[in-house]
Amino acid sequence: MNKKIPQLEKLLSERIVVLDGALGTSVQALKLKEIDFRGDRFKDWPQELKGNNDLLSITQPDHIKTIHTQFLEAGADIITTNTFNSTKPSQADYGMESLVYELNYTAAKIACEAAEAAATKSGKTRFVAGALGPTNRTCSISPDVSDPGARNRTFEQLVATYGEATQALIEGGADLLIVETIFDTLNAKAAIFAIKHLCDEKSLNIPIIISGTITDASGRTLSGQTLEAFYNSVRHAKPLCIGLNCALGANELRPYVKELAQISEFPVSVYPNAGLPNEFGEYDDTPENMAEIIDEFAKNGWLNLAGGCCGTTPEHINAIAKATLKHTPRVTPQIPKFSRLSGMESFKIGPDSLFVNVGER
Repeated sequence: MNKKIPQLEKLLSERIVVLDGALGTSVQALKLKEIDFRGDRFKDWPQELKGNNDLLSITQPDHIKTIHTQFLEAGADIITTNTFNSTKPSQADYGMESLVYELNYTAAKIACEAAEAAATKSGKTRFVAGALGPTNRTCSISPDVSDPGARNRTFEQLVATYGEATQALIEGGADLLIVETIFDTLNAKAAIFAIKHLCDEKSLNIPIIISGTITDASGRTLSGQTLEAFYNSVRHAKPLCIGLNCALGANELRPYVKELAQISEFPVSVYPNAGLPNEFGEYDDTPENMAEIIDEFAKNGWLNLAGGCCGTTPEHINAIAKATLKHTPRVTPQIPKFSRLSGMESFKIGPDSLFVNVGER
């Protein structure tokens, strides 16, 4: 195991650890043009590349390193690599499937350089989480309304691309991995399978943060699972931390963070969007308001890790870091022993009888 991981595990029990904010938001603020995304290497690429933010790790590494540094200076303990879309399904939009390994490896190296520089400057250990995004395909939902059994991506294909990305992130120096913005639990299970298989093959022990996405007020993921069903589906991975991010703002995530804090056997994380998107697709929640809500979560004893997703800037992370500093982290409660299964709903079998609870909180 990476020697820094016991430090992180200890830190999670001592105070609320701070994650970084939105790389995409920071990239958008740079107002880069097509020529910037291409750089010299891809100046003759046959497809438009603007919007492929992950490519900037290769063509504009200084910009990405600066963004990491800004979040570290704002108070982030963990920064995530610029690899949210560094998988074959997502890179297929740009014809760049062959770059998956290089994108992940290069992004991890850049993040590690920024983290090491910040640690040297501050005397405070920083950590790099290799980001594994959900891809732009789903294993559980048909893309064709007239053919419910149709799929445009198989589980095996996802395992293969997640495996390639995971190997590159680890070889690039990432301390841990984060399977994030999970809208389809089967995609996440492919990522978990790939990680575990690689760790077994290489005799590694890489911690995982798992972060799901509740898509609306129904309290379900896009593929239809309730929060507890999602938790039951991935708890076998024994994550370093499990939580929620994206889709909703901090205020809308309140009941789900509370629920997860009540049922989780593991540390709990949250990194919401800066509110719900407005009519222009932008995010309006201020650092002060967002920090006030996360301060409430921390005060209630729900959190071990907090940060920001879409729309969050270094200013948001700085406000969150200051707000959570005065609170002690969540202590894992005594969780009743059940056989915990899931479909769309959770399914629990009690320890002392054959009594079955379906979806009971």
